[in-house]
Amino acid sequence: MHYEYVYKTNKFESKRHRRTKRSFKGLIFLIGLIVLGYYLSGFVLQIVRNKNTVTVASPLAEPLTASIDTIKGVVAPSKLPGVVESSLEGTTGVYAVVIKNLKTGESFKLNEKKSFDSASLYKLWVMATTFQIMETGKLNPEIVLDRPIAELNKKFDIASESAELTEGQFNMSIKNALHQMITISHNYAALALSEKIGISNVAKFLKNSSLAKSHVGGTPQTTASDIALFYEKLYKGELGSKGSTASMMDLLKKQQLNDRIPKYLPEGVAVGHKTGELGFVKHDAGIVFTEKGDYIIVILSESKNPAAAAEREALLSKAVYEYFDTQEN
Repeated sequence: MHYEYVYKTNKFESKRHRRTKRSFKGLIFLIGLIVLGYYLSGFVLQIVRNKNTVTVASPLAEPLTASIDTIKGVVAPSKLPGVVESSLEGTTGVYAVVIKNLKTGESFKLNEKKSFDSASLYKLWVMATTFQIMETGKLNPEIVLDRPIAELNKKFDIASESAELTEGQFNMSIKNALHQMITISHNYAALALSEKIGISNVAKFLKNSSLAKSHVGGTPQTTASDIALFYEKLYKGELGSKGSTASMMDLLKKQQLNDRIPKYLPEGVAVGHKTGELGFVKHDAGIVFTEKGDYIIVILSESKNPAAAAEREALLSKAVYEYFDTQEN
């Protein structure tokens, strides 16, 4: 009887436990209905308040949207600084960058005042100075520059071991020398023009144009900021007459060394630019002309791997183009 009693008692307790459990589940269900009703009433109220719109926001929408935006910011930076930083991530060289949208004014600068060997970027100054002198009538573009290579090397202190040429004669008109100097970066065209117009006049051009951090003589030096200012002045027609400005821009658009800024841009996009390379230095700078707005892009670099730097500059240029191309006008 003892065991039977114990059995009946346990059975009774088990039934009571099940009843309690069912009651608890019912209470949870009721609470769930109340919570659901609260949220549904919120939706209905939101719909009523925004009956003239097509968007209905849930209470969870804001944090979810914020998370998506964060992910997008990592995958595809939405701001110009992020675009440049992502493109230069992991670089071991030194880079200076200036970007300026000439339509909207949006800009970015990195190491813009750091001095670099200008390499062939000094030819921009020679070009502008030559055009300014031609405007005065003191220099005929059809004049032929006829100079011994050896004398040019000696005058500009170019050692024989580093000279491209050591003998022969340079013979080219000023007009043709300008074309060769810019489009294929012909060094002796630049030297012959520099001799003809005078280095002192190039220095005067730099001073008058407020390119204060750039200089010629010895190894020419410049900064990304100065090169960007040169292009902005050229774009605005401040470096010469309307005719001279158009001629200089046309020369820059005919550039044949296109392994950097234009490399990954869509076919048909016009780019007026000038490259520069010397030892570990690899530069490219110019203006990209687009339907959504023209912009200046200057990239100066110095690294132990110039070829890799050139590719990095090409990829940065592509990223900047795509960024501006997605902006609303």
